[in-house]
Order: sequence, then C-alpha cells, then structure tokens
Amino acid sequence: MSSMEEFTKDIPTAEQLNSEVRRINYRRNYVKTLYTTVSSLLVVASIAVLVSMLFLPVLRVTGTSMTPTLLNDELLICSKRSNFESGDIVAFYFNNKILLKRVIGTAGDVIDIADDGTVYLNGNELDEPYVNEKAFGECDIKLPYQVPENRIFVMGDHRSVSIDSRSTSVGCVADEYIIGKVILRIWPFKVISKV
Repeated sequence: MSSMEEFTKDIPTAEQLNSEVRRINYRRNYVKTLYTTVSSLLVVASIAVLVSMLFLPVLRVTGTSMTPTLLNDELLICSKRSNFESGDIVAFYFNNKILLKRVIGTAGDVIDIADDGTVYLNGNELDEPYVNEKAFGECDIKLPYQVPENRIFVMGDHRSVSIDSRSTSVGCVADEYIIGKVILRIWPFKVISKV
C-alpha cells in the first residue's frame, strides 16, 4: 500500500463529516433545550411558591373543631384579605399554630350565646346551617360581648369541642394574626369545592 492510500484511508468521507456535525449540533441543542426547560421550571416553581406564600397560602386541616364543614387532612387555599363577614372561614396564627375558625362577628358587633348554644349577633339569632349541633362549649367570657376594634370573634363549627373566641385563652383574633379567608378545598380531589 502506498503512503497516499494510507493517508486517504484515514480521511473521513463527506457523509461521515455531515453525520458527525449533525450529532454535535443535536447534542448542543439538546443540552441547550434541557438547560432552558430546567431554568423555566425553576422560575415557575419560584413564582408559584412566592404567590402561594404571599397571596394564596395552602393549608392543611388538623383536628375536628371545624367538622362537618372541614375534615382532618383536607387541603385548603386561603385568600389574603381583611374585610371579613359573619360566616367566612378564616385562618390565623395562635401559639405558633395555624387555626381555622368561622367568623361570627367583626369589630363593634355584639355577640350573645344562649345556654343551649344559640348564637345571637347584634340581637338577632344567627342562621348557622353549617352547625350540626349547638353547644355552649368552653365559654368564660362575659356575655353579651362586644368585639373590640381591629379584631374578629371566631367559633368552630363543632361547638362542643372547639376552643375559640368564647375562651379567654384564645379571645378575639387581631388583624395582624389573620392569614386570610379560606376560599377553596383542593384535596382530596373528589371534594374540590368552594368553601
């Protein structure tokens, strides 16, 4: 074999060169696409976490104080807002925990509770279709009770077991401790609904 034949034997053909260029370009594009996708997912996840923490917190129900409306281990979404009405369910901080209770009255409202557990708001019996059984519960406040400024009076739907604004240990909830109003149940999927 002549030296020229040996030399040309090691030179790739045009087809081999084109194939190698396509392989390198494919790999470069794949890495670039992968990098872009991962970066986009991280940005979206960061925005979702930020929105969740600042505007729409997700909470998990623990305990039975809000049965039958809310059950243990359900996941809920809250809306950060401050204009609450009687009947709204709110989440708030209490002793390094998050509690879920129903708003009964806001600043200036007068709350009274009869011995049988019937709740009166500003002298009118409160319509409470969400309560299965009325109960006076743990109540050590002087009734009738006027809700102070920048506070809300809350009670659990399971009145016999709920520790809430009827007890001086919890009292009325100050605005700065309120996380927001519960707006949506998202888990389990079979019970996704507005709250």
